[in-house]
Amino acid sequence: MADDAKPRVKVPKSAAAGEVVTIKALISHKMESGQRKDADGKLIPRSIINRFTCDLNGVNVVDVAIDPAVSTNPYFEFDAKVDAAGEFKFTWYDDDGSVYEDVKPIAVA
Repeated sequence: MADDAKPRVKVPKSAAAGEVVTIKALISHKMESGQRKDADGKLIPRSIINRFTCDLNGVNVVDVAIDPAVSTNPYFEFDAKVDAAGEFKFTWYDDDGSVYEDVKPIAVA
């Protein structure tokens, strides 16, 4: 498990009904390929974020499959239409079985 993985997201605090807002999501994650060796010569287990999703009030906004060639600390920026107040739920899936989540509220002004 990537103990150092830490999600960070930026969501506007509010939006007008029907407004399209820009969402920014990053996870601090070393993205270990499984091909490097530690100081003792043992392979470091693979630990790569392989999927990222974002839902707004339970409705999927974005679902991204991530290839192993992605860089450390994957960053996503995307737009989402906000029809009602609620919560954005962000989920990152690590191929070591770990799941990282963050939730951010948004109000409709």
